[in-house]
Amino acid sequence: MNSEYAYKLSVIVVNYNVEHFLDQCLRSVKQASTSCSVETIIVDNASVDGSLEMLKTKYPEFTLIANADNLGFSKANNQAIKVSKGEYVLLLNPDTVVAEDTFTKVIDFMDSHPEAGGLGTHMIDGKGCFLAESKRGLPTPMVAFYKIFGFSKLFPKSKQFGQYHLGHLPDDETNEVDILSGAFMLMRKEALDKVGLLDEEYFMYGEDIDLSYRIQLGGYKNYFFADTKIIHYKGESTKKSSVNYVLVFYKAMVIFAKNHFGKKNAFLFSTLINFAIYLRAFFALVSRVVSRIFLPMVDFLYIVIGLYALTNYWKMYSIEFPSEVIKYSIPIYSIIWIVTAFINGSYDFPAKLFKFFRSLLFATLIILVAYAILPKAYQFSRLFIFAGAGWALVYFFISRFFLHFAIGGKFRLFTKKVNSFAVISHQDEFHRISSLLSQTQASNGEIIQVGPDSQQNLAQDEIIFSALNMPYLAIITQMVSLKNSGHDFKIAPPDSTLLIGSNSIDTAGDLYVFNNNALGTKENQRKKRIFDFLLSIGFLLSLPITVFRYANKSKYAQNIFKTLLGKRSFVGFSDKEMKTDMRLPKMKEGLLSPADAIEIDTPGIREKLNVLYTRDYSMRKDLSIVLKLSGQLDK
Repeated sequence: MNSEYAYKLSVIVVNYNVEHFLDQCLRSVKQASTSCSVETIIVDNASVDGSLEMLKTKYPEFTLIANADNLGFSKANNQAIKVSKGEYVLLLNPDTVVAEDTFTKVIDFMDSHPEAGGLGTHMIDGKGCFLAESKRGLPTPMVAFYKIFGFSKLFPKSKQFGQYHLGHLPDDETNEVDILSGAFMLMRKEALDKVGLLDEEYFMYGEDIDLSYRIQLGGYKNYFFADTKIIHYKGESTKKSSVNYVLVFYKAMVIFAKNHFGKKNAFLFSTLINFAIYLRAFFALVSRVVSRIFLPMVDFLYIVIGLYALTNYWKMYSIEFPSEVIKYSIPIYSIIWIVTAFINGSYDFPAKLFKFFRSLLFATLIILVAYAILPKAYQFSRLFIFAGAGWALVYFFISRFFLHFAIGGKFRLFTKKVNSFAVISHQDEFHRISSLLSQTQASNGEIIQVGPDSQQNLAQDEIIFSALNMPYLAIITQMVSLKNSGHDFKIAPPDSTLLIGSNSIDTAGDLYVFNNNALGTKENQRKKRIFDFLLSIGFLLSLPITVFRYANKSKYAQNIFKTLLGKRSFVGFSDKEMKTDMRLPKMKEGLLSPADAIEIDTPGIREKLNVLYTRDYSMRKDLSIVLKLSGQLDK
């Protein structure tokens, strides 16, 4: 080790509200640090999820920088780099897991390649699959064009079109590259002293590209190192298909172009990217709408056609229908049946035939009640309503059986997913992990124990690795070897009530928690939104009268409008509670909470009430809380 440095390696981890992933990451860092001189610095960007308490309790030997605000990735890393004392600096994401040999191998490579200024490594996602962002080329305007307009996806192995992810280079071979990933970015401190730190103009995304390029401009080389592997759960996270991701990421590309490609090229690049942003946003919106309404629209058309056929059939027996039936009633009835089915969850997957039956029954009752209050001139035939409901029910059953047999997949009926688990651990840990699984919503199948050294083929749906009984290197190796087997993987950290994993590059790490999340279902979330919307309309209509009931009139009006627009909910949890309790589903912050209904308000009581509310959610419960506490809606 160079005598001017106190450590061989400085590991820097920036955290923001990912306590459990951070815990697992630091445990792997600690185990990888036993064979070399390493200092670990954690920068916390104002987390409120218990991260600070966990760090002080479990990792007091690590250096902690606790920021009062979220400074972003660049500023937080620069804080740590400035106080680091290592010959090499490693920027490491908190949602990563390093192998026990990772640090020694990358340091040996850098020591033997003095021209190397930066190094990235072979990253896999939570399914064991290689992450393409492990090796990247320089995003020149042409390379960015190929990526933005999909050429790189169409021809990933092309040296011309696949330059962004260097698809022509083997994934298991060490090579010189242009750009390193900020998830694992090892740099020579000497190079940083020469080219400067992360550019703080970037808040998120792009700063790793900028610094990698400046390292090259400084006369150093960047390498993709294939001889060790790490897990990166989020991959290119933040839902790459979302408009927000497109906006933030490509705006970062504009900053990069402005700084490095000159004003003329930067203008062309900016124009291209802005066009791409709007194009992607448009297609994302269209795709979302079409995927939501396509099947209901098909159902609507078939039901309408069937009802028209019914009227023609009855005309054969000299039963004439008023023109209003043809013009208005048939589409209105059909809409009521479809909308009620949608609200009731009939279009959620897997499909449940009972939901269609229940929805049609309820919708038909609505139609009959409306029919009863119509003038006599418009009450033409209750029998037609019942016959139409019968046709709609027959159509739903026939169409769903057709989709079940013709397409399958998510359209399959009568299938309840039963997960089976293989727990790779010793006996004591198996008992602890199987007990955890028995309390989660995923644990409804066989749970078997497999020894860490076993070579047997596993037929179970999910494999749970015990981090207490297995080195991370062995876990990563097994994940890679089984990546195409169809298994899902989770890691069970020791002394934890959580199982950590991720089933795809587009999905953030999953946490298996206790089975109390009725509110997390799509059907109940939809019902809750409908409840908020309808109640908001009611409060708005009565606003000229009810506003005088409240001391803070403007706040009351603001709260009602926020709830109407979906920014708040009448009943929920406080923002802090949602971030700190991993058992609670993510939802809008509530104007009222279950704990507000009682006078005793201790943290333990609030916790229990929140869990009970989540587990036993109903619209009736929301209504009772609002009626009881309606005087507090101005807070």
